[in-house]
Amino acid sequence: MYFRVHYFRLVCFALISSMTQIAGIQAQEKSSPIRVGIIGLDTSHAPAFAKLFNSPDAKGEMQYQQVTHAFPGGSDDIQSSYSRLPGYTEELNKMGIVIVPTIDELLKNVDAVLLHSLDGRKHLAQVIPVFKAKKPVFIDKPLAGTLAEAIAIHKLGKKYGARWFTSSSLRYSAEMIRYRESDEKRSTVRGAISWGPCSLEQTHPDLFWYGVHGVETLYTAMGPGCESVVRLSTENTDIAIGTWSNGMIGEFRGIRKYAAPYGLVVFGEKAVEIGGKFDGYAPLAERVALFFRGTYEGVSNEESIEMFTFMEAADESKRQGGKPVSLRDVRTKAEQVADAMVKDL
Repeated sequence: MYFRVHYFRLVCFALISSMTQIAGIQAQEKSSPIRVGIIGLDTSHAPAFAKLFNSPDAKGEMQYQQVTHAFPGGSDDIQSSYSRLPGYTEELNKMGIVIVPTIDELLKNVDAVLLHSLDGRKHLAQVIPVFKAKKPVFIDKPLAGTLAEAIAIHKLGKKYGARWFTSSSLRYSAEMIRYRESDEKRSTVRGAISWGPCSLEQTHPDLFWYGVHGVETLYTAMGPGCESVVRLSTENTDIAIGTWSNGMIGEFRGIRKYAAPYGLVVFGEKAVEIGGKFDGYAPLAERVALFFRGTYEGVSNEESIEMFTFMEAADESKRQGGKPVSLRDVRTKAEQVADAMVKDL
């Protein structure tokens, strides 16, 4: 009897000791925040994320992230970039964030990266040193300036074993993300219509610039699997209608004039649900923080590439006068261009 009691005490002691060590490691991890660097200070997303991560009242995983350094970047041929760059740079400087002259200098001082540059054309060149440095990176919208560049990012991510994801903040609004994080909700979706603002920027494909947010909303409800797209386009409105492999129809309506809130209608087996309210940046920032910690994988890279293929197919449909365009054909063409881009990188 003595030996049994003694053995039981030893087991309990070992278990408690092990749990204490684990708790101590976790506490140590939490007491040393992840150092985050920002590339691109020409968008409101940069100060928005910095404030969420650096706030003394930060919640959840965000309280264990700290933006410490930033590289301004900017684009001389996009008015909304160069006009806002000085103000946002000064705002982050006043927060105590170190402004550095190069991305290489940034990478020497951080553990993870927020690539916020407003100009998607900059993203491929800017993310390559991040990939090579093995830093996890969140790439803001739009992922790239062309579909071929987006695919090149995907290919180089695989080559360097990089961890990256991209997403609109709209995906993580409570009324939208439930269609992906709830098995019950996801299984009932039979079609969807999303809508939102769709201003154009001459340096980017039509839907990449702002329509991307509404397209992300559509994909959040529908999931991947679109096969073809038809687009209708007028001066003030774009409509892109996709046919999915399982027979579902998904539609995005982009609005350039008049009221243009974000919204979503989901057609289900037993109900039609309307929602899609924008919940701010905090839900996305929390997922990014979890991604940096390594406990969340983010949106799959393949789904993000399909989204941009959807938008490029919509552009091609417009060029062809509204004819249906295959996503497979569009991606095959862009893959060939991307292969040439990454050949020596």
